[in-house]
Amino acid sequence: MRRLIAGIGGLALATTLSQFPEFAQQYTQRLGGAVDELRVITEEFDRAAEAGGLDRQAALARYNASNDDFLAGRGNSMTATFERYDMLSGTLTRIEGAGPVERLQSLPAYLDTDIGRRTLENFKPAIPVTMEGVLYAGGGFILGYLVLSGLARLVAMPFRRRRGRIRVTR
Repeated sequence: MRRLIAGIGGLALATTLSQFPEFAQQYTQRLGGAVDELRVITEEFDRAAEAGGLDRQAALARYNASNDDFLAGRGNSMTATFERYDMLSGTLTRIEGAGPVERLQSLPAYLDTDIGRRTLENFKPAIPVTMEGVLYAGGGFILGYLVLSGLARLVAMPFRRRRGRIRVTR
């Protein structure tokens, strides 16, 4: 019975962990799309500033110096857009250069972002056919099997008969 329970636990964790590479791929695709769109906005702003004889900082300073609340707000909005572009570009570079273990260790950071939450909301499970997916599934099976086997053994301890006890009959 213990082996059956441990096997079920192993399969459950194998199935769960085998999905991580697919989640990481879907997250990376969404992140790449966001970076691409922010790049277009950033480059367009820089071109417009250059056409006006300004660099980015001078153009933003002109927005912020305006007495018009709308223009000052646009300047703040563009500053936030450039900061987000820099942050997401850096994240994408780190993810693309990370190995399988590094990506797994970064999972909490993925889920703590707007893109991570939206990826999880729209996540589509996939059968792992890559070596990475198979390794995660195998690791998940072994870990799940060992954990549930240990728990089953621990729970069953009080109910086990002790072997080697001498019985006296009359």
